[in-house]
Amino acid sequence: MGGIALLARALGHEVSGSDANVYPPMSTQLAEAGIALHEGYDYDPSSYAPDLVVIGNALGRGNPAVEAALNAGLAYTSGPQWLQEYVLQGRWVLAVSGTHGKTTTSAMLAHILEDAKLAPGFLVGGVPKNFGQSARLGGTPFFVIEADEYDTAFFDKRSKFVHYRPRTLIVNNLEYDHADIFPDLAAIQRQFHHLIRTVPGNGLIVHPARVPAIDEVIAQGCWTATETVHGDWRAQAKDAASQEFAVYFRDVLQGTVQWDLTGLHNQANALAAIAAARHAGVPAKLAIEALGRFENVRRRLEVRGVANNITVYDDFAHHPTAIALTLAGLRGKVGAARILAVMEPRSNTMRLGVHQQALPGSFADADQVFMYGPDDLGWDLDDVVTRCPVAAQRSRTVEALLDAILAEATPGDHIVVMSNGAFAGIHQRLLDRLSAA
Repeated sequence: MGGIALLARALGHEVSGSDANVYPPMSTQLAEAGIALHEGYDYDPSSYAPDLVVIGNALGRGNPAVEAALNAGLAYTSGPQWLQEYVLQGRWVLAVSGTHGKTTTSAMLAHILEDAKLAPGFLVGGVPKNFGQSARLGGTPFFVIEADEYDTAFFDKRSKFVHYRPRTLIVNNLEYDHADIFPDLAAIQRQFHHLIRTVPGNGLIVHPARVPAIDEVIAQGCWTATETVHGDWRAQAKDAASQEFAVYFRDVLQGTVQWDLTGLHNQANALAAIAAARHAGVPAKLAIEALGRFENVRRRLEVRGVANNITVYDDFAHHPTAIALTLAGLRGKVGAARILAVMEPRSNTMRLGVHQQALPGSFADADQVFMYGPDDLGWDLDDVVTRCPVAAQRSRTVEALLDAILAEATPGDHIVVMSNGAFAGIHQRLLDRLSAA
C-alpha cells in the first residue's frame, strides 16, 4: 500500500493515508515523498473527504476508518484494482509470483531492465538497493510488479494478482501458505490458474521444471508459451555458496553471473529474471552482466551492522522453506562460523501454527536457534524447540530474548533475525548492547 501511495503521488494526486505501527524503510519513503501518514484509524470524513479511498487487504469491516468511509458514502476501491485502472492498463506488465522469492526476483528483473536503458516502472514489496525506493511509474511501457496471491480486499476475495494482467509472468514456486484465507494447496492453485488464464497467447510464462504443484496448474489449461528454470534455463556453479555461475539456455552458454549473492535459490531467481527480461527484449548476455551490479533488497539477509566482531542480519523469511534457504545460503558463505537464528512467528500463517511440523527442520544449518513466543501465540512453540535438530530455546518477551542471545553470542558469530515485521527494533537493540559489552 505504501508503494501504491508513491505511485499515486507520482501521478500528481494529493495522497495521505492511515496505518498502525508503520516502520522504516516504508515510513521513511512516504515522508520523503511528502505523503502525510496518520497513525491509527480514527478517521473523520467531516474533516476531510477524499475523492477516492484505496483500502488495503489488511483492513476489514469493523475497522473505524473503513466504517467511517462506508457510512459517509465515499468512493472506494482496492489497491490492485486501482493499479490496474490507473497504472497498468496499456503497459507491458512483467509479474513475479510464487510463494518465495517474489521481492528479490522482481528487484532483479527491474534492475536488468533499468540497466538495459528500458526505464521500467515497478512496484516491489521491499526496497531494492539499486533504486532506493519500492515503486516508481517509469518512463516506458514496461512495468515490473510483485504479484501476490493474497486476497485483494474485504470486498474482493480474489487474489491480488488477477488484476495485473501480465504479458510476462514468472511463477517462482508454489507451496501452501496464507492459511488464514486458503484452506489447502488446491485453493491456491485455483487462484494461480486464474492468473495463467489472463496471460495472452503472445506472452511468456517462466516457471521451474518438475514442480508438481505448478505442473498441475499448467495442466488445467495454458494458452501461452512457457520456459522452464532448471530445464530450458539452467545454472552451473561450483556449489551453492559460489558467487559465480554459468547460465545456459537450451544447453547454449549465455554468460557467467558474478555477484555478491549466494544460494541455489538466488541462482534460480536470477534465471527466471533473465528469461523474463529476454522476453522483453534484453539479450541474456546483457541481463547476466547487469546482475553483476545487482545490490539485492533491503531486509533480504541484509547486514544491519557489526559489533564486537558479531554480524547482525535482518531477513524477511517467515516460511519454513524461506528460513531453510536463507540459512543454507549464509552457511555456504560463512563456512564453519557459528550462525545464531532468531525467529518471530509473526505472519498470519505462522500464528495459526500451520508450519509447526515443518519448522524445526528449517533450522538445520544454524548452530543455535532463539524463538520469540509470547503466551498468546496460540500453539505449542515449545514442541518446535524440542524437535529442533540444533540447540534451541524460547523466550516469551523481547527483553528475555535479547538477554538469551547476548548470553550466547561470541566474536565471529553471525546472528540472523527473521521476521516479516519490525520485531520491536531488535536488530539495533542487539547492536547497541553488543557494542556496549
